Amino acid sequence: MKNKSSVIEANSTIDEKREAIFDAFRRWGYLEADLDPLDDFKPLPVPELEQLSGETADEARKIYCGTIGAEFMHILDGDRRRWIQERLESSAPEPDRARILERIVRAELFEHVVQSRYLGNKRFSIEGLAAAIPLLDETLDAAAENGAQELLLAMSHRGRLNVMIHIVGRPAEDVFARFEEIDARSELGGGDVKYHIGATGEYTTRSGRTVGIHLVSNPSHLEAVDPVAIGRARAKQTRRGENGPREILPVVMHGDAAFAGQGIWAETLNLLMINGFSVGGSVHIIMNNLIGFTAVPSECQSSRFASDLVKRMSIPIFHVNAEDPDAVVRVARIAIDYRYAFQSPVLIDLIGFRRYGHSEIDDPTITQPLRYRKIQAHPPLWKLYAEKTGADPTATVEEVRQEFEKAQKNAVTLEKIPRMRQLPPYWQNYEGGRYKSDFEVDTGLPADTLREITAKLTTYPDTFAIHPKVKKLLEQRAAMGAGKSAVDYGMAEALAFGSLLAQGTPVRLSGEDSKRGTFNQRHAVLIDTQTENEFIPLANLSPDQARFEVYSTALSEAGVMGFEYGFSRDYPETLVLWEAQFGDFANGAQVIIDQFIAAGEDKWNLLSGLVLLLPHGYEGQGPEHSSARIERYLQLAARDNMQICQPSNAAQYFHLLRRQALRRWRKPLVVFTPKSMLRHPAASSPIADFSEPRFQTVLPDREVQHAERVLLCTGKIGHELAMERKRRQDASTAIVFLEQMYPFPEKDLEAVLAQYSSAHDFVWVQEEPANMGALNFMMPRLTRILRGRPLRSVKRSGSASPATGSAKAHELEQKTLLALAFGTGKS
Repeated sequence: MKNKSSVIEANSTIDEKREAIFDAFRRWGYLEADLDPLDDFKPLPVPELEQLSGETADEARKIYCGTIGAEFMHILDGDRRRWIQERLESSAPEPDRARILERIVRAELFEHVVQSRYLGNKRFSIEGLAAAIPLLDETLDAAAENGAQELLLAMSHRGRLNVMIHIVGRPAEDVFARFEEIDARSELGGGDVKYHIGATGEYTTRSGRTVGIHLVSNPSHLEAVDPVAIGRARAKQTRRGENGPREILPVVMHGDAAFAGQGIWAETLNLLMINGFSVGGSVHIIMNNLIGFTAVPSECQSSRFASDLVKRMSIPIFHVNAEDPDAVVRVARIAIDYRYAFQSPVLIDLIGFRRYGHSEIDDPTITQPLRYRKIQAHPPLWKLYAEKTGADPTATVEEVRQEFEKAQKNAVTLEKIPRMRQLPPYWQNYEGGRYKSDFEVDTGLPADTLREITAKLTTYPDTFAIHPKVKKLLEQRAAMGAGKSAVDYGMAEALAFGSLLAQGTPVRLSGEDSKRGTFNQRHAVLIDTQTENEFIPLANLSPDQARFEVYSTALSEAGVMGFEYGFSRDYPETLVLWEAQFGDFANGAQVIIDQFIAAGEDKWNLLSGLVLLLPHGYEGQGPEHSSARIERYLQLAARDNMQICQPSNAAQYFHLLRRQALRRWRKPLVVFTPKSMLRHPAASSPIADFSEPRFQTVLPDREVQHAERVLLCTGKIGHELAMERKRRQDASTAIVFLEQMYPFPEKDLEAVLAQYSSAHDFVWVQEEPANMGALNFMMPRLTRILRGRPLRSVKRSGSASPATGSAKAHELEQKTLLALAFGTGKS
């Protein structure tokens, strides 16, 4: 830090001295701000501020070292800095103190009623941060004045039940009923705890405007909802067109320890101002009780504030003492106005305390005895605020208490039937639940249509300086679409996307390297070699086509996958795809996969059609670039919750993508995509196969009709088995590809296997080790279908690592697998 002489120059004018003093407080004043109601998180003395005195210093100190601590001098844009300082250095508007008091009374008395009626139940009380309710009230009022029509709210469990009642507008009876387990029978084997579920309602602001509110469902992985909420906001904004960012406001509430500690928030933060992911500014609120479970701030973060991560970007941070409600609502108004003025994210750090333990059944006096001695003696906020404002809250307190007690009594008499969730209009044409055959639709296209799409996909402006290699690729694709050569995966995907766009289905694809494709196979975006300008053939098919978006993203899995899941939640008619650079990179997003993609329908009755493209295949590239972990997805599969497929040829991939978009059955789709087989002749398809009616869940052998041995497999290994069969001149072994592993196509597979009545050797063959891949999922199902006919398996030995790091060792292992499959060795 600078010394005093560098703050004020000796020969400065009075105005210059005043400005220098204010500049010092603008930069460092937040460190001396009075932010903790319990005075444990003490102001940090700053030498160059401590040495400043006089009327100007006192004035600046009152503004910047009171109960608001503003960090904004790191913002690069001078206009934005000046906007903030002008708002802070102007007189504060007179707040509606009667409304603020009423909001606080409601917030805290709800918690008291729950505590007295349901002692020993978890509820994650808002007490100690009850000012969050007037904060959200002011947020909604300011947003409505700026044109907001809907607020998309995400938060973890702290204060969530309170927010459901007082902000979302759910009847108190509904929340109390959750404590009574009224609908328990309707949630056997599913559902979620009361402080994770979502809610939808409307809020009437102080000025009389109505704003729709949706509280996003969230698991206990506290920050996992962050990218989901931002993705949902982006989808809702996209629906509304150019006014979307004004009409849809995303607000995300965080816990202090999770905000500082969980990487998925850092990934989401990085997305907030990137093209394709921005939402015109999101509002972030840290519910900062200066403790994480039992860990104090010095154990949770390396820096002074939990919010410090945000300073990597030009985003303002407003720290505010949660026991100065007037300051809290002032900050809320400034934050919203800033968001709308500059389309920028903004952060409010609401600093208070947690009245009980992490949950109400914990005893925090064991780990923080001194702080909790203060808390136990600390009056509720409504009493403190009433004393400060001179208001008499007696009548309000009694009225609210009676209201909640009556609601609690009514809760036990609610009908024991599940409440139906009101779906947005855009979900009316889609459904989830168990699979039914009448969901199927034809996905094939006439040859003429394919040729028309090909012509658009392979042309570009005359003035466009195309790369010679890409020019050759487009010429090859033109031949494919005309039926002159077999179609590879890259062209099959382009035809699928192009045909959907022409039919009015939007397509959105993102992932690491997704514009070009990790394996140089896509080239969805053409780059002018002279100007680096982009041309996107799929976005230039026709004037009335649907929207096509493709984004190459940062090296982020959880953040981007969570965003795309969120987008798919509020744009079900879009084919939304997330692509991993290599399939196992999805490991970094396991929380999103487990909590949202696999379990979202079971827990919250929320559907998604998100597609995961996961490159998979053993090709000697080592442990991290071989397996997409098929076994993990199959382990998560139950109740027809998702689809798990590995299309073995280009036409199958084409039909699978179109099926996903055109069926009304909305389920996540996990696709294990090829690497070395992307252009391999064995996996390429004649153009006629694209006119076949549908995707086939099982591909029978077209060469061997009367087999003595049947090899069952999925993906690349099947093509290697076919090449080995040809080398051996084996005419008695059939190879059956299982294209869809889940939902398991039992009837289709039974029909195919029935063709091989003379076979006496059935073999499941996989590249993966015995403890990985589809083996443990397939063997009991195949045993059931075969009804006593002999079944064995060929696989690598069980291993802690998916694959060897040696290319030569891989080649030896692969040859051994093939030999074992054809019966020249033991399984």
